[in-house]
Parts: sequence; C-alpha cells; structure tokens
Amino acid sequence: MKAALAPVLAEANARGHAVPGFVVQGWEDALAYTRAAEAEGLPLILQIGPGARAHTPLEVLAPMLAHLAETAPVPVVTHLDHSRDVDDCRRALDLGLSSLMFDGSHLPLAENVALTREVVRFAHASGVSVEGEVGTVGYAGGASSAPTDPEEARILAEETGLDALAVSVGNLHLQTGPEAHIDRAALSAIEAATAVPLVLHGGSGIPSAMRRSLAAGTRVAKFNLGTELRRTFGAALREGLARHPERFDRIEILTETIDPLTEAARRLLRELAPGDRPSV
Repeated sequence: MKAALAPVLAEANARGHAVPGFVVQGWEDALAYTRAAEAEGLPLILQIGPGARAHTPLEVLAPMLAHLAETAPVPVVTHLDHSRDVDDCRRALDLGLSSLMFDGSHLPLAENVALTREVVRFAHASGVSVEGEVGTVGYAGGASSAPTDPEEARILAEETGLDALAVSVGNLHLQTGPEAHIDRAALSAIEAATAVPLVLHGGSGIPSAMRRSLAAGTRVAKFNLGTELRRTFGAALREGLARHPERFDRIEILTETIDPLTEAARRLLRELAPGDRPSV
C-alpha cells in the first residue's frame, strides 16, 4: 500500500525501530526490496536518487515504484531523494511520489529554509511528506562533510514544518565498508534541539550493531542504504555470468540478482526493526 513518509517514521520512532530507505536503480532491485518487505511484514522506503534519475527518466521510475507500492500488502513510501530543485519536487509530486526530499544543505540557511518551506507547503497540501537536510553529508574519497549545527537544525525544522531531517554526524555517502564514526554527542544535541524524526544518509558505512543501537536508542528513524546493496547486486551479477558465460539475454542475466538482493534486504529490515511488527 502506498504510504507517506511521516506516519511510517513516526511509528518507527515510537517503537524504537528504523526504516531503511533503499536506493533503487532499476526494476530488479525495486522488486527485490518490495518482496523483502512483504516477506518480513515491514514498511519500506523506495528511493529514487540523482544517479538513477540521470540514467532513467523520473517519468519512467515513478510509475514503476507506484505500481509496487499500490500492490504491496505493506506500507511502501516512494521517495524522491536529494532533489535540489523545487520544480523537480513539483514534478515528482505530479508523478505520484509520496515523499520528497528537498536538499538545500548546500545553500545559506535562510535560503534553505525558504525553499524547503515552499516544498512543504505544496507537498502537505497533497498529503505528501518532506525530508530536508542541514549540514552536509560528504562522500567517501570525495566531497567533504559539514557537521550539522543543532541550532540550524532547530530553525530548519521549526520554520518549515518538514517531516524528517537528514543530519551530518560522521556519516558519509558511498562507503564500501562499515567505517563511519557517528558522533553520538552531536546527535544527542540535535535531538535536544528538534522534535522530528532524523535521517542518516550513508547508512551502508555505519556498522550493523551501531545501526541497531541508533534505531533503538535515538530519534534516527531512517537509514539510507544503497552502496552495500549495489555491492550485493554486482556480486550476484558476476557470479551468474561466471556460471553461465553463454548467456546474452538481459532478462536472464539480471533476474539472477533478485533473490540475493531480496535476502540482503530482508536482513537489513530485520536489523532495523527487530521483534514485533509495526501496524502502519
């Protein structure tokens, strides 16, 4: 069932759980993640990031995710990830996505507030949730981070009415191993200054035990997970081609990735929401 981000994250916070935001790059991984959520009886977030949008038009990806969400027996949020353009957010809304991220983290705070507020205004009018970001989550081996200032987090959350806030506390995008060092004191200061569910991008770089601890003991309700699942996809693809070097049909080749991705996604869902199952 199609769901907005806000109620899914609110229930996760209430239960001491978190929900994975799985980064989608095509049909096979989107299908695998949805099957995993169905098997576990848990909600999930299917995310369309800038890389996927550069490869496949949003006009193709959004209906694909809408189909999966509408036919799934569990809540599925369809989410625009890391949009820096208000018009792109409007387009995603028109195409039926149930959650929008306006990433104004690169802007001066006043401009971030103004543009995020505008996205919240038209999104909430349609029952769609909004994630914002303050501070900058960098990239492993690439762009550096800017830690989130708690007072700026408070201002962005309070003055925009957003539903979730992405923060920078040691997390990095595109880490290929669990090497992130999360600053718990900085995270606690942000929690004290705000009241909304928090989001950690670069979740693949956070060790599993720490993800569980953060989900259970903080207001972090969403972990964005892409790199470790893309590594699963790549390994399954190489293994399948090694077993069947004669194959040339893309459907046969890509289908080999679905079961491994489903199992990896099930493990992550269980990790972030152990025990009983939410009722959203």
